[in-house]
Amino acid sequence: MLGEDFSTSEGEIKVSFGYQCNSHQGIPCGAANGCEIRSGKEMPRNGSFSCLSGAALSANATLANTNICNGLIGAEILPSLDSPNSFRRVPSSPSISRLDILSSSLQSSMSNLSCSPPSPVYSPEFDSYFLKPFSAPSRSDSFLNAMDVQVAGGAAGEDRVQAVCSEENEWLFCAIYDGFNGRDAADFLAGTLYETIMFYFNLLDWESKQNFPRAPNVLDANGPFEYFLDDKKYASVESFMKISADPKMGVSSDSFRRGVLDSLQRALSQAETDFLNMVEQEMEDRPDLVSVGSCVLVTLLYGKNLYTLNLGDSRAVLATYDEGNDMGQSERLKAIQLTDSHTVDNEVERTRLLLEHPDDSMPVVAGKVKGKLKVTRAFGVGYLKKEKLNDALMGILRVRNLISPPYISTEPSLNVHTISKSDHFVIVGSDGLFDFFSNEEAVKLVDSYISNNPSGDPAKFLVEQLVIKAAHSAGFTKEELMNIPAGRRRKYHDDVTVIVIILGTNHRTSKASTCV
Repeated sequence: MLGEDFSTSEGEIKVSFGYQCNSHQGIPCGAANGCEIRSGKEMPRNGSFSCLSGAALSANATLANTNICNGLIGAEILPSLDSPNSFRRVPSSPSISRLDILSSSLQSSMSNLSCSPPSPVYSPEFDSYFLKPFSAPSRSDSFLNAMDVQVAGGAAGEDRVQAVCSEENEWLFCAIYDGFNGRDAADFLAGTLYETIMFYFNLLDWESKQNFPRAPNVLDANGPFEYFLDDKKYASVESFMKISADPKMGVSSDSFRRGVLDSLQRALSQAETDFLNMVEQEMEDRPDLVSVGSCVLVTLLYGKNLYTLNLGDSRAVLATYDEGNDMGQSERLKAIQLTDSHTVDNEVERTRLLLEHPDDSMPVVAGKVKGKLKVTRAFGVGYLKKEKLNDALMGILRVRNLISPPYISTEPSLNVHTISKSDHFVIVGSDGLFDFFSNEEAVKLVDSYISNNPSGDPAKFLVEQLVIKAAHSAGFTKEELMNIPAGRRRKYHDDVTVIVIILGTNHRTSKASTCV
């Protein structure tokens, strides 16, 4: 059953895009119908990745555009970022930053929301630096500096997916925002988080050149964040870590890697603050915004390092070759989950939640946080974080006995994995994928597919196999399932977004598919 492919069917996965490069400068040589993928250990490992494949399938019915932030995100920012039919080359340093535009628009009508990083108060130098948001440092200061980048992405139901790559500097940014109770939070992230992350990377380099002590993270109010570097746990960075003047020389250093992780966390904290401030400003007209949220999964592949940040239950799964054992067994591909699952089903998360709310006898009700959410960490969902936002809801939607908020954490899990010659590919997916496939099953499907289809689209194949399995479970044919309208089809599967990153640099190609 799972070997069946319906890429030629009239189902919903119809649109694909890709490009192929024959040089190390990352210049597109034309559209590609597929991407050449070589098996496992034969591929050189001189840098980041050789192929990017993405696919998305909707199950939820949702608004095509949202009107948050005066409609600016839906009308101005997202159209400039979304490219569901092809990768597009865009300048990496636009003359006017998207966040500058957003900040100006919001400041004109919302005095409490700046969409810019908070100003440190202990240093005159930092005070003057932050007086004009985003005026400095420039994009050219960033270790990810590139003349231009390739972007692709779009929406599927309440999910949003983004891919930004620079072959010039050998880095790849991918993000999946799995929205719930609406797409507003996922749209906000898609419209702002990448730019916010770039800002904090710029700030990291700028601080290094100015030799300033690091600004404390005033948003880190819930205690230290956990960092895992190749299975070693580190506390949150408390002081500035000096970085080599040559970024590629510094990629392997623990201090540089911790700095990257800390920048990712600071950017997410900033986005959360901005979003909840926006919700407070708009909740009188749109009280539903207080319940809107999103899981977050960000991956950054730079040099030999794969960084991940996640909130919620999306996953990044590494496929790597086991060296075998003393019995002379041949190599086999194994699945390693690089992210934590932040749900009440995770005993560690459930225990943490109970310990953080000793005065609440019922933080978990019917297998959900306060009877509302299975995820224990998420972006947005303000009514479970602030009493004021909970009070905006009426009747059964309002949470009774919100004794000790916040109940949903915005503390991410962060990880950095050093790519080795044994590593083959990474699957990045929203929880809809893993409702039907275990980590091992997903890795086995992708490995089998790319072995037999070196010019195929493994992410699209994974989504197609999920549809077949969902249809079989519901007693439908795949055609019958796909004919059920979005919204009603949510009964049988969730929105699904998948990215497959083939590791190595011998032959770079990018390909993706999307369904809206």
